[in-house]
Order: sequence, then structure tokens, then C-alpha cells
Amino acid sequence: MTHTRNLLWLVAVACSLVLLAFTSCIEDGFTTSSSDVLAFNKDTVAFDTVITLQGTATKQMVVYNRSKKQISISSIKVAGLASKGRFYLNVDGVRGDEFHNVEIRGNDSIFIFIEARLDEMEKDEPTLVEDRLDFVTNGVTQHVLLSAWGQDVVRINGDTIGRTTRLTADKPYLIYDTVFVKEGVTLYIDAGATLLFHDKAAMRCAGRMLANGTAEEPITFRGDRLDRVVGRTSFDIMSGQWGGIIFTPPTMNNVLSHVIMKGSSIGMHCTANSDTTHCALKLVNCVLTNSASTCLATQTCYVQLIGTEISDAAEEVAYFAGGKVLASQCTFANYYLFKVPSFPIVNVFNVEYSDGSIGKIKARFDNSIICGLSKELNEGKLDDFDVYLRYCLLRSDGTDDAHFINCVWGGDPLFLTVRDDYIFDYRLDNESDAIGKGNPDYCPAEARYDHYGIDRLTRGAIDLGAYAWVPIDEDDTD
Repeated sequence: MTHTRNLLWLVAVACSLVLLAFTSCIEDGFTTSSSDVLAFNKDTVAFDTVITLQGTATKQMVVYNRSKKQISISSIKVAGLASKGRFYLNVDGVRGDEFHNVEIRGNDSIFIFIEARLDEMEKDEPTLVEDRLDFVTNGVTQHVLLSAWGQDVVRINGDTIGRTTRLTADKPYLIYDTVFVKEGVTLYIDAGATLLFHDKAAMRCAGRMLANGTAEEPITFRGDRLDRVVGRTSFDIMSGQWGGIIFTPPTMNNVLSHVIMKGSSIGMHCTANSDTTHCALKLVNCVLTNSASTCLATQTCYVQLIGTEISDAAEEVAYFAGGKVLASQCTFANYYLFKVPSFPIVNVFNVEYSDGSIGKIKARFDNSIICGLSKELNEGKLDDFDVYLRYCLLRSDGTDDAHFINCVWGGDPLFLTVRDDYIFDYRLDNESDAIGKGNPDYCPAEARYDHYGIDRLTRGAIDLGAYAWVPIDEDDTD
């Protein structure tokens, strides 16, 4: 019996020692020293441009307790200094403006998530809104700045444009659903205008669009996500953010100059009732880029492409079915980010109608670049096609024939694009095989100045592609 009591006593002592050792590893009190305060991973939580009256993406920050002991934050609250909107917090899964007695264990941290909703600024230009996040710990108050740029917009919700209309550059337009430009109506878009399309929103035009941007003030068609995907990477790299621009019969004489269109699902489409006498769509110094399918698709219509970049799509960057295509000083490039494309970069083919007749395509590509991660053109010989490439750069090996005239075969344009770093810049590096390889006779007057306003003729030689080469200082690290 004595032996049993001794054994039980030893077990009790051992358990006490284990418990004492365990509890000694955890600081059983809170520091109250004013020298024990918080540390933050940032001193400012900054939102990018925020559309007013619309919720924002969520930003986050980390709050650290560098002390060995636990710390109790007496108060976390938004100061409420912003007169044009509010900032909202989420701490430990609870949303609000103010929190009390928030505990952080020694050498631990917590996340705070922040959102903003801004009132209308009553101004055309973006307006800075600032507030402050206050932390009170052990009698010490610390601050983190909250800031956002509020941008008012003109909201268009699935309207039909039934009369001549002008969209100005005063403030962006936010388009929900699909906007329809009625037959016989002209839509004018001024230089510097921005059209923001919400998820799946699109524009259909049976009338006429005249978008007159400039090198200094281009027109932009894009999604309405103005924030960043992660870190410093913007939503510009994301395709499929909105629908696209669709020109439908009897549309005719559309002219878009210095228009940047990016991030769409279906790109730009144009169909015009087999009329190849009159130009249905003319693109001058435009950029159509980053589509979840095709950047430009035309069928049985006459389209002119001058000094235009068509780049980066999950399928072809350009798809021409029948009709007439004249492309001069263009860059067709596909280094699409989210997968290696299996489609050709440019797809050209005849159209077979229901009555068995054939709508043959007639296409000319001059002083242009066709290059990327897949084949330049669809498979097959061009013997049955009225398609000619003159003074064009192709990455494939080959030789000239009746359809390929004075082309640069096996060439490398050496774009400034760095796909792995999310840089998609189709201007030319110093050693590009496209420099000086063009024919001035195939450079129309409208292509003399490129998208950036650079004169192609200053060196007396024409470069291939949409952009005139500008020598790069190799010592420039910017």
C-alpha cells in the first residue's frame, strides 16, 4: 500500500513539474510598458483609383507584437477624417469601424483587412481621400495612413444610343450590360476618353463609330478593375474582364484612331454583309491586346489596319474570314500569359456560304511583323488564296514565293516584352531584325507617325511593325 502511495505521489509531482514547465513557456501576463508598442508592415494603406459609389478590393496589413509578453490593443479605429467616404475594417473576421481589447500573443501578429467606399467627388479629375487608422496600446497612440483616389464616372446601363452622341474625356464612362448603337446613328468618342466596362458588359454597333484619339490622348476601352491583382501587378494583364466591341450589319465607315482596347473576352468583331467596296472598319495606330479568345475577328467585310498592334490572345490574335484586309505597318504578336496558344497567330480563310458559293478573302500584309509562341499563319499553302505578305518578318524558316515577297525569314523582332515579368511591350530592341527592313512605298501617309508619335521616316529607313525603332541606351536601367 505504501508503495502505491509513493507511486501516486511521484506521478502527481511529475505532472506538476510538466505543467509548471509548460506554463513557464507561455507568458501568463500582458505587458503594460509604454515601450512595448506595435509594429506594422506598412505605414500607409493606399488604394489605387477607386470608382465612387462602388466597393473596392480588399487591402491588408499586418500588425506585429515584438514583445515576449502578450499585448492588448485598447482601441483600433478609423479616425473618420474623410468627408467623402468611409474606410471599413475587418479584424478577426469581424467587420466594423472600431475594435477594443484586441490581443496579440508574444512575438505574434494579426491581419487587418481594409475596404473603402467613396462618395461622389463632384469633380471630373481623381480626388485624393485620406483618413487615419489609430491604434492605442499601453497608452501610446500609433497611426497608419489610409488613402484612395476617388474617380467619378458617368454610368451607362444597357442603353440604346438612338441619336448622334458624343462621349467626352471629362470623366470616364462606366458601362454595365450591353450598349447598342442603333443603325444610322454615329457615336463620336473624343481624344482622351475612357470607357470602363463592367463584367460581361459590351458594345454593339450597327451604326457608326468615330473614335478620334491622339498619341498624347489615346482613347481607352478596358475593364472597370482599376486596382492591382497582387503587389505592383495591375489588372492590365488579365483577359476576360468584360465582353468586347461588336460591329454588326449594316455598320459601315467606322474609324478608330489611337484606341487602346485591352482585357476583353471576345475582342473586336466586325461583320458587314459581304460589302468589300466600302471600308467597314479602319484602325489607325490602335492597340488591341489581351483577349480571352481573339483580339480582332472580321467576316466578309473590308477592314484597314494601319500602324496597329494586335497582340496576346488565347486563340488567334486576328481572324479574317472572307472579305478584304489591308494591313500596313502592323504588329501581330502572341505571347499570351495564361497558356501557350495552339492557334495560329493570324488566321485567314475563305468563307463557304449556305448556297455553296465561296467568299474568297483578299488580304495584303505589308511592312508588318507576325511573331509569337505559335505558327504565324494557318496550315496549308496559299495557292488558293488571294493573300500576300510583302516585307514582313516571320520567325519561321522559309523562302519567298509568289505569296511571300521580300520577307525576313527566321527573324527575331527582339520585342521589349518580358513575358515572365508581365511586361508586354512590342517596341523593338536595338538588335531587332525588323529595323530598316521595310519598303517606304508600302507605308501609307497615315502610318508615318506611330502610336507614340514617332516619325518613321527620320532615319530614311522604314522599320517593320507598328512601332518605329528608337535607339535604347544600354546603360539606362529604368
